[in-house]
Amino acid sequence: MGMNSNRREFLQHSAVAAAAAVGLGGTSVARARADQGAAKKAVLRLSSQEGRVPGANLKEQLDFMEKHGFEGLEVGGRGLKNRVKELKDALKGRPIKISAICAGFEGWLIADKKEVRDQAMATMKEILTAAGELGSVGMIIVPAFNHQAAVPHKEAREMLTGFVRWDRRAEKPPTGVLVELADFAAKAGTSVILEPLNRDECYFMRTVADGASICKDIESPGLTVMGDFWHMTWEETSDMGAFLTGGRYLSHVHMASRGTRNTPGEDGEADNYVDGFKGLKMIGYQGYVSLECGCKGDKSVVVPAAVKLLREQWGQAKV
Repeated sequence: MGMNSNRREFLQHSAVAAAAAVGLGGTSVARARADQGAAKKAVLRLSSQEGRVPGANLKEQLDFMEKHGFEGLEVGGRGLKNRVKELKDALKGRPIKISAICAGFEGWLIADKKEVRDQAMATMKEILTAAGELGSVGMIIVPAFNHQAAVPHKEAREMLTGFVRWDRRAEKPPTGVLVELADFAAKAGTSVILEPLNRDECYFMRTVADGASICKDIESPGLTVMGDFWHMTWEETSDMGAFLTGGRYLSHVHMASRGTRNTPGEDGEADNYVDGFKGLKMIGYQGYVSLECGCKGDKSVVVPAAVKLLREQWGQAKV
């Protein structure tokens, strides 16, 4: 087995305790299971970003996805307002819905310049309006990447939430940019989805617990968090524990192979998602699990193999 195997086994057994310590405030496994609805049984709802599956155009991609049991299509946010009719028409009569909208905005939320933050807010609201029209779960955002000039961590948190430590008994609620954005999203019938990234890509919000704690501060139906198995590979001590910390705030999941960020299964035995699937089952997860990955081989062969692998590992995830 070796040291790595023993460490992994230890983390699996201690995931619930870790989740409580990091982000669930001492809640029990039963509470974690209840976070997304006590009576709801978790489901594996496969989705894919546009262009990750074979097909020369959207129709061919959707035909392939429908044949292989996909339920969601994730699209980019850039120019989305001009694609609403196209996407609605393409999905008409199909068992596939728009899952999430991946970014597409300009600027970034924790920029050191107000004009950049204002640009982000304006373009995000435009995308959120279209996301609501399409019935999407939400728009995925990253507050800032490493290469984008941003404010220090403490000030960034206050900029997003309106406070660093807020007395919930206070008469005035927080007024951060995410509060405004989450309220806008909720009214549009969708949500803002915070995506934690690994340290090579961002310095701020690197774990699911980081994102969930921001959601807890703001406590709005218009603000959620997601987990991405690729980023989780480098930042989380336990996939299961990460999803437990996301709890009721978790609304979306990204999939990729765990060594090269290609299609699940293309990295062989490294592509094991059972621990994370256990966490999703424990919280009664109802959202989409969406491919966001490259592909080394023939998509027409590799993607069906990935679907088979994910369904098998979902079945192996016993809780």
